[in-house]
Amino acid sequence: MSDTVLTGYRQSIDNIDAALVFMLAERFKVTQAVGRYKAENALPPADPGREEAQIARLRQLASDAQLDPEFSEKFLRFIIDEVIRHHERLRV
Repeated sequence: MSDTVLTGYRQSIDNIDAALVFMLAERFKVTQAVGRYKAENALPPADPGREEAQIARLRQLASDAQLDPEFSEKFLRFIIDEVIRHHERLRV
């Protein structure tokens, strides 16, 4: 038996998931360029001040969007840690 309401919700979720994947891919393309720049200019792979500012900014955006700021921070921290790992690899 088909539930058209549920199917419609699931199609919306699938579209959002696809958009998230493409947005993350674009973000990582830019952060890879940043990593190459940092490596070429002997800059450290991590920038704790920038990271903290970004987390604070994202927490505020999440709050404004009625999304749990704790969740948004965990999500961004995961991304930041992965970016730093990429930047460290580019240094060698």
